[in-house]
Amino acid sequence: MPGKKFSVIILSLVPFLMVLGNSMLIPEFPAIKEALQISQFQVGLLITFFSAAAALAIPFLGYLSDRVGRKVIIVPALVLYGLGGAFSGVAAAFWQNPYHYILAGRVIQGLGAAGTAPLAMALAGDLLETKERSEGMGILEAANGTGKVLSPIIGAAVALIVWYALFFSYAILSVPVALLVWFLVREPQWEAQKIPFQQYLRGIAAIFDNKGVSLLLNFFGGLAVLFILFGVLSFTSDILVSAFKLGGVFKGLILSVPLLAMSVTAYLTGLYLRKKGRYFKLFFLLGLIIVAAAMGVLPLCCRSLIVYPVVLALLGLGSGMVLPSVNTMVTSSTESSQRGGVTSLYGSIRFLGVALGPPAFSLLFNGGLFFMFLAGGAVALVAGIAGFLFINEDILLK
Repeated sequence: MPGKKFSVIILSLVPFLMVLGNSMLIPEFPAIKEALQISQFQVGLLITFFSAAAALAIPFLGYLSDRVGRKVIIVPALVLYGLGGAFSGVAAAFWQNPYHYILAGRVIQGLGAAGTAPLAMALAGDLLETKERSEGMGILEAANGTGKVLSPIIGAAVALIVWYALFFSYAILSVPVALLVWFLVREPQWEAQKIPFQQYLRGIAAIFDNKGVSLLLNFFGGLAVLFILFGVLSFTSDILVSAFKLGGVFKGLILSVPLLAMSVTAYLTGLYLRKKGRYFKLFFLLGLIIVAAAMGVLPLCCRSLIVYPVVLALLGLGSGMVLPSVNTMVTSSTESSQRGGVTSLYGSIRFLGVALGPPAFSLLFNGGLFFMFLAGGAVALVAGIAGFLFINEDILLK
């Protein structure tokens, strides 16, 4: 798929850029808190407002993309994402008491983000045949993970200029990505779908009538992986400071270990599944079992700076086996005319998993270290077993 693969590689820049939307800010929260004189809760809203706006808007933009095409939504959405960042940056640089304006800019960014990564996944699904799709999903997932790995480093470098330069960087990065997508990505011949919204919803509902159990269990598997991964990363960020007295670059390097393992595994898994054209459910189960096993071991090695990162890598490896399998089954579950709607619902679920992980793990920690990790492991195990037993791979993969 030489030409198609080039288009998918360009599309992979979209999830890479979107990951920076949250991940690049988190390491700079102390500087932002001090500059704006706000609380920890208020600085956290910079993530919440972005993610909530994206999660709410994704299904509607998925519907539009099924009607008019993917690129005509993705490219303006990238520009909107950059404009939201620029608005927040201008507010921070020039206005007094800019906090609420920065939040407004984050909402604009979230609305832009809603029309990017999920629709890039849908467009990759449109471009590729079923046997090629797993490799394409692996490339997109690897780009997503690579963005997570590099974002703390990029954020730290940009913030050396001034903390609000982070917001301007979104605008600077989004423009070239938008141009590359518009001019270099091939899109299949598109016929506008003149389908009323209610009829469109009935079509999506019909898909879930036929494939609902399989799709929902895939959604649950994707949510479980990201819920656990970001919950563990949030906890790890704290213990690296409290238990190991690490910060700055060293802290960022350890936090990048599971994300790097996930990125590499996601790409290799996509390649393997493409060659085999099967075993999606098996990789789904094995990946979640590995995640559950890592969660069982992690509380035993929280005081070892050597063993703990190794087990974190195991967590990333399991996650990297699950996500390309889920992505391929979801994008293959429907025709192009409704793929945007289904993948957008899946995108909302992914945002939900990332958003819920850190606060949920904080609450679970009240029950003790072992309870927190074992509860997360139980979620992975339930998702893996239920998916393996009840996902019908044949009806999803066309």
